[in-house]
Amino acid sequence: MSDRVRIIEMGPRDGLQNEKTPLSIADRIAFVRALVGAGLSTVEVGAFVSPKAIPQMVGSDEVMRGVSQLGGEFHVLVPNVKGYEAARAAGAKVISVFAAASESFSRANINCSIAESLERFKPVIAHAKTDGIKVRGYVSCVLGCPYEGAIKPQAVVDVAKALWDLGCYEISLGDTIGVGTPRQAREMLRAVGGDVPLAHLAMHFHDTYGQALANLYAGMEEGARVIDAAAGGLGGCPFAPGATGNVATEDVVYMLEGMGIRTGVDMEKLLATTNEISRLIGRPPVSRVAAALNAKNKRMASSE
Repeated sequence: MSDRVRIIEMGPRDGLQNEKTPLSIADRIAFVRALVGAGLSTVEVGAFVSPKAIPQMVGSDEVMRGVSQLGGEFHVLVPNVKGYEAARAAGAKVISVFAAASESFSRANINCSIAESLERFKPVIAHAKTDGIKVRGYVSCVLGCPYEGAIKPQAVVDVAKALWDLGCYEISLGDTIGVGTPRQAREMLRAVGGDVPLAHLAMHFHDTYGQALANLYAGMEEGARVIDAAAGGLGGCPFAPGATGNVATEDVVYMLEGMGIRTGVDMEKLLATTNEISRLIGRPPVSRVAAALNAKNKRMASSE
């Protein structure tokens, strides 16, 4: 496992959209700038969705324009053609669309069936292809659903393959409620890898039951090399009671670097970024590494 792993930073979108405290556009731009400065060059920065549904993402067009000169790759989420047109107008070069492996979750989350959601994305992806904009696809609930329980790997395969066939360059497989275990993660990735090249699959694991790092390691053993993570473990899922946020970027970086896998991330700068965003939202980071390093730094400072 000595080769490089690509980390996609989810904090400014998937993280903040589920936090109760909305941040100003200036704070969100500063957050992205700090993440890029820490070495996280691929960041999801916003979502072009209904302001009533997700008020935390209001002003994503301004955020997009505000970070466009930073030199990173910035992703935005779009639900439909209207959202796509707004994202394109803001200068987006990479967009994401989202489906689910669970019918119940699809209806609760975006008020339509899986099949209907895929039909909705067809014109979005077609427009993006014409405009030279890359499209990333998300599949939610790949290891479990808050309504249906366990999800069969074939259900994940079907949706992932459909998004791949439509033209998504990468498929992010999300354990939205964080219930999966390493064996389940391995079996799911192996199944999806039979229809979508493993090099084009990303792991998006939440840490509700403390299994995210173990699941990521199992996925890496299968050959997966793209990881979605959020600084400080930001986020959650409004349709999954009790679900915690994404696996923390600090925890992922610490694990990978400890395995001899270069991430290009400056841990000191990432920790400072996490501490600042945690101050702004009014709660401490859930990252184990951030908590440990903060305690260590506090102890060292008091002993000087």
